[in-house]
Amino acid sequence: MDLSIPQKNLNLCPECGNKNLISDDTRGEVVCNDCGLVLSQRVIDSGPEWRAFTSEEANRKVRVGAPTTLTLHDKGLSTMIGWKNKDAFGKTISPKMKAEVYRLRKWHVRTRTNKSIDRNLAYAMNELDRFASQLNLSKDIKESAAHIYRKMANKNLIRGRSIEAMLIASIYLSCRLNNIPKTLDDFIEFASVDKKKIARCYRLILNELKLNIHVSSPINFIPRFCADLKLSGRTQNRAASILELAKMHRITAGKAPTGLAGAALYVAAIQEGERRTQKEISITAGVTEATIRNRYKELVNHLKFNLNV
Repeated sequence: MDLSIPQKNLNLCPECGNKNLISDDTRGEVVCNDCGLVLSQRVIDSGPEWRAFTSEEANRKVRVGAPTTLTLHDKGLSTMIGWKNKDAFGKTISPKMKAEVYRLRKWHVRTRTNKSIDRNLAYAMNELDRFASQLNLSKDIKESAAHIYRKMANKNLIRGRSIEAMLIASIYLSCRLNNIPKTLDDFIEFASVDKKKIARCYRLILNELKLNIHVSSPINFIPRFCADLKLSGRTQNRAASILELAKMHRITAGKAPTGLAGAALYVAAIQEGERRTQKEISITAGVTEATIRNRYKELVNHLKFNLNV
């Protein structure tokens, strides 16, 4: 249903008769700036036409350049002087001009990271690419982590702290915000800083950005652990239902999500006839065997499971 007001003259407001009309392209509306009346809604964006029917038309309308991204220290907006050493006509330039271009190219590269924050971001974004490749992180997680790191850099809170620790804390926070089942122990394998420094930087980011992060649900870790332990989908669904039942009985409060997920998988594997030892599950979950054993006993005692162990 079209909610637009029928108009004979769209240059005048029918309410106050003024001509002070504003076109809001983001909302697709035409609004009177004096009385606030919405004259038209769902306005079709008749922007530039990018379709091309011939090769000449396609060359004339071509748009070049990659989109901006936060994962590059200059957001991908800077230009580079090419290494072809040719002029606009494709001819090789003279040796004198070649030396001049070489000098310009060298100083151009230097001025890209002239400021300390640019050098910091350049190093951090390279490390972000490395971590994203090793941990199989998506592009959205990389963008979110880069956004968090840039906020801390603009607040001048990177100075005096480990760049790697602050970057890992940003990636970990991005994973938490997007419900990606990652723990700090997953980053330690590829990092050169200890866990305490990363945790300290993580708490600093939470305090500075005033974020309230909920505890990760143990159900989020079930698919990952099942894949590592080569368990079936039936066992995965059974473990998820066990955790839902434990949540209803308030057994999960104050417990580490990885330990709960491992214990639920241990119970589900026994029920489905796909037994795994506590040692195998503890290695996959990154917790001790005692933790798996204690969480397992709590689940069995509170939920009244009869298991033939």
